[in-house]
Amino acid sequence: MDRRTRINASLLRATVAAAWITCPWAVQAQTATTAAAPEASATVMSLRQAFDAAWARQPEATALPARRDAARAQRQAAQSWTPEPAALEVSNKTDRLNRNAGARELEVGVAVPLWLPGERNRSAALAEAEGAAIESRATAAQLRVAASVREAWWQWQRARIEGDSAREQLDNTRRIAADVARRTKAGDLARADQHQTDGAVAAAESALAQAEAGLAAAQQHLRALAGRAPVASDAVGGSEELPTAASGEIDAHAALQELKDRATVAERTAALAATQSRANPELMLATTRDRGAFGESSQQTITLGVRIPFGGGPRVEARGANARAEATEAQAQLALERERLSAEGEAARVRVDASRTQLAAAERRALLARESRGFFDKSFRLGETDLPTRLRIEAEAAEAERQAARARLELAAAISAWRQALGLLPQ
Repeated sequence: MDRRTRINASLLRATVAAAWITCPWAVQAQTATTAAAPEASATVMSLRQAFDAAWARQPEATALPARRDAARAQRQAAQSWTPEPAALEVSNKTDRLNRNAGARELEVGVAVPLWLPGERNRSAALAEAEGAAIESRATAAQLRVAASVREAWWQWQRARIEGDSAREQLDNTRRIAADVARRTKAGDLARADQHQTDGAVAAAESALAQAEAGLAAAQQHLRALAGRAPVASDAVGGSEELPTAASGEIDAHAALQELKDRATVAERTAALAATQSRANPELMLATTRDRGAFGESSQQTITLGVRIPFGGGPRVEARGANARAEATEAQAQLALERERLSAEGEAARVRVDASRTQLAAAERRALLARESRGFFDKSFRLGETDLPTRLRIEAEAAEAERQAARARLELAAAISAWRQALGLLPQ
């Protein structure tokens, strides 16, 4: 083997060995990329998406299609020609078991129920009212779910801000502690100063642990509603727009509409009960074929009759009285609910105005605290400010930043609560 051939063989063996060595690392890299792919492709959950997921899990949403089918079937029944289906009547008479003289009688007939005067129109009106009541009841249920989701969402946002503020305060305290440790080794500061900063770091670590525990609890609460726990990137999708003047109409509120439809259903039920004072009459048409004895020819007759029941009496009166009581109760509750919602909407509007004022003051305080922190940080590094003052200024600046972030969040939460008071679903 010449020299060139030996060199080529050595290079081939080295290439194969390198391939075997790097293969596991390539597999691990591909596995890591595959594992990270679902996280990268995960969609950010907004407040609206959290509400949609929570509503889809509710029993009312699951049963809503079946209720709509029932209302549709009831409307079709009210539009039919008869209140109940027709009935077929068949009877056969014979003397075979006693005399056996050949007497036979076969009767075949149809009984058709008839509408009472005004019953069909009032049944159709009741079916329409119940269909509308199903929709308003579903909208009111959505609004109740929206209240729970909004409360959990903003509670999680508050816990997230507390966690971010505690984490930032811990970082700043550790930076000061590192500077104090360096200056203590150089002899510029006493050991007592280092102990003080170490204590401040421990306190910040404790505050961070408490904030993270509260954040985890808020995440699990929202997860129980929406089906999945939120992530940090979800925090950007929670703000809602201010309500417009048209959306402030209290009469369009879902809770009021539910009570209105409930009262309408009760009133139309009472009207129908007043019409149904007796059972439905029946129209009977029958044909009879009979003979008297053996050898006689059969005779065929036609029977046309009407069956009119007597009045229902106390049963009908009880049904009508219950329906009127339901209507009276719904009307009274409607008046009380309108006053409550009006007061709640006004209180929510005032809260929004107060939150704007608090936000302006908190941002001004945070700006001044940041400037003061810069001044005292520089003077502390120059030895012109003692450590307790530096730690106090740092704590005040962190608190001012936390209050500013909390004020921005409270303004968004106040707008969301205002929309909830007006009966608007999350955006």
